[in-house]
Amino acid sequence: MITLRKITLENRREIFNLEVTEDQRRYVASNLSSVASCYVLATNGGHPFPFAIYADELPVGFVLITYQITGYELPSIADDSYCILRLMMDTRYQNQGYGREAMSRILAFIRTRPAGPARYCWISYKAENTAAKKLYERAGFRDNGEVVEGEQVTVLEL
Repeated sequence: MITLRKITLENRREIFNLEVTEDQRRYVASNLSSVASCYVLATNGGHPFPFAIYADELPVGFVLITYQITGYELPSIADDSYCILRLMMDTRYQNQGYGREAMSRILAFIRTRPAGPARYCWISYKAENTAAKKLYERAGFRDNGEVVEGEQVTVLEL
């Protein structure tokens, strides 16, 4: 079973050591960098929600969800949305269904609207990252035609 858990003093090193494949590194920032971004976002009016993704008791991935502010260029729907700013599954646990199940848990969390009301959830991705596009489409996201920071914007109405 996939669960989202807080990053703690006890699990932080395991989470920081999770990695994507060599060719995926151009798409995803390190988990350490992402957690550092949480501090910057939180001290500048943002609402970051970093989580470790666990399969039972095994850490298999990381997600960073934000509300409205991301620290990057924003699409037109950003004022009324949550963003899945970072999502990664460790190379050892890819193609095992964890990403799909994690997305379901992530969206369930977002639908609780933990930082405030929202109509949308969005993610951006590089057009050549077909695996990410497929995962997002399976979860119900659809490209809205916008490009931010050189990445396609895909949107889910909550």
